[in-house]
Amino acid sequence: MQCVLIANRGEIAVRIIDTLRQLNIKSALVVSDPDRESLAAELADIVVPIGGQSALESYLDVNKILQAAKKVDADGIHPGYGFLSEKVELVEACEQANIKFIGPSKKAIEIMGDKIKSRQLMISGNVPVVPGFDLHESGDIGVVMEQARKLGFPLMVKAASGGGGKGMRAVYEEKDLNGAIESCQREAGSSFSDSRVFIEKLIENPRHIEIQVFGDSRGNIVHLNERECSIQRRHQKVIEEAPASFDMGELRLRMGDVAVKAARLVEYEGAGTVEFIYSSEGDFYFLEMNTRLQVEHPVTELTHGVDLVTAQIRVASGEPLTWSQEELRPKGHALEVRLYAEDPLRDFMPTPGEIVKLNWPRKRDWLRLDVGVKEYSKISPFYDPMIAKLIVHADTRYQAIDRMIKVLGELQIYGVITNQSYLIEILSQNEFQKGNINTSFIEYMEIEKGLRKKLESNLSAFLSIAPAIHNRDANLDTEHPFKVGGQR
Repeated sequence: MQCVLIANRGEIAVRIIDTLRQLNIKSALVVSDPDRESLAAELADIVVPIGGQSALESYLDVNKILQAAKKVDADGIHPGYGFLSEKVELVEACEQANIKFIGPSKKAIEIMGDKIKSRQLMISGNVPVVPGFDLHESGDIGVVMEQARKLGFPLMVKAASGGGGKGMRAVYEEKDLNGAIESCQREAGSSFSDSRVFIEKLIENPRHIEIQVFGDSRGNIVHLNERECSIQRRHQKVIEEAPASFDMGELRLRMGDVAVKAARLVEYEGAGTVEFIYSSEGDFYFLEMNTRLQVEHPVTELTHGVDLVTAQIRVASGEPLTWSQEELRPKGHALEVRLYAEDPLRDFMPTPGEIVKLNWPRKRDWLRLDVGVKEYSKISPFYDPMIAKLIVHADTRYQAIDRMIKVLGELQIYGVITNQSYLIEILSQNEFQKGNINTSFIEYMEIEKGLRKKLESNLSAFLSIAPAIHNRDANLDTEHPFKVGGQR
C-alpha cells in the first residue's frame, strides 16, 4: 500500500499514523471541524477536512469518508475502533470503490455484529453460550414468561445489535421482566435502529476474559492468548490487563482453541477479539466477537512483542501471517488504564474544556503512552472524552500495578477534571492487587470502600488551586493534588 486513509480520531489515529510511518506508507487523516488542530492532524502526512461537528456529520458519514479516500488516492481505509469500524456499509463502499478495507469481511461483521445471529452460529459450531432464548421465537408474553421461569431468575435482557453497555437490563424478579423487555426494546430501537432483543441467564459476578485472534486471507488463524477486562463500570471497561489476574492454567489453551473455532466459523481475516464470561463455578461462555482492533490491544502487544496494526496492514495487503501458534506465549504482565476527561463525583459526566497544563510521566522502557492530545488541546463535547491510555509492562502483576500507580501519580493535567484519582484508588485496593476481581468489583468498591469520600477530599485540594489553573503562565509543576495511591 502507498497511502492509507484513517477514518478515526484521537489516540487511535495517532497510533495508526505512527505505524504507517514505520512502514513508509503515507497517512491521510479525515478531520471534523473540532479536530482540525488536533495532535493527529499535526502528525498526519495529509489532512482531509470533512466538516461537521458531531460524529454523525463527520466520522460516521460513509460518503464523506469515501470521497476523502478517493481525493488522496488511498489504497486502503483503516477504521480504527468505534465509529465505522464495524459497519457493513463502509465495507460495501470500499468494495465498490476498489479500496481495501483494513478489517474483516462483510460476512464476519454482519454475523458477529448481530448478537442473535452470532449466538445461533456459535451453537451450531458447539461453542459454549449462555443458556437463553430469542424473544422473537414467540411474541406471546405468556410464553416468554414460561421460558423465563424455566431458565430461572436472575436474567439479562439484551439488544441484538447492542454495544457499549446499551440495550441491556438485568432482571431479578418475574414482575420486572415485561417492563425490562419494553425498556430494552425502546433503547435498542433508538440507539441501533433495531429493537430485537433476546434473554439469557444472568451469570452473576463473572470475570470478563477475552481472546485476541488474528487471521489471514489464506485460512490461517491464531490466538494471542487472553486479556482480562473485569474492571468495568456500567459494562464499560476501565482497566485491562494481560495475562489474566489469576492463573489460567489449562483454561488458557481451552479458551484459546474455542476462540479460534469461533473465528473459523466466519472465515475471519484480520484482528478480532472473542469475548467470554467466566463464572465463579469455572465455566466459560461466548459473549460476543468484536470484529476490529480493541482499545486494549496494547497489553497484548507488550506481552507478545508484536505490532497488531502492522499485522493488520500486511494481512490486508495479501501477506500471510508470520506467527505460529507455538511461539505466541505471553511474557511478563501488562496493565492499561483509560484516562478520561470525566468527573467521578458527578456520575462520570464528561468534562469538556481546554487542557492548559500537561506534564506526562517521564519516559521509561516499560511505559507506553497512547496519546490523543497535547497541551492546549480542547476536549470536545461531541466525542468520547478519552485523553490517553497509559500502559505499563513488568515481570509480574504486582510490579506492573506498582509501576502504574507511580506513573499516574506523576501525571499532571490541568484545565479539565479527569478520572486519574479514581484509577489510582482502584489500583490501590488490596482485593484488586490480589486478583480477587469480577465485573462487579467497581460497584463493590464504590459502595463498600467509601471511594466517594476519598475523591471528595482530593477534589477540595484541587479546587484550592483552581483559580491558577486557567492561567497558562502559572507554575503548577508541583505534586498533583489528585495523587493518592498507596503501597501494598
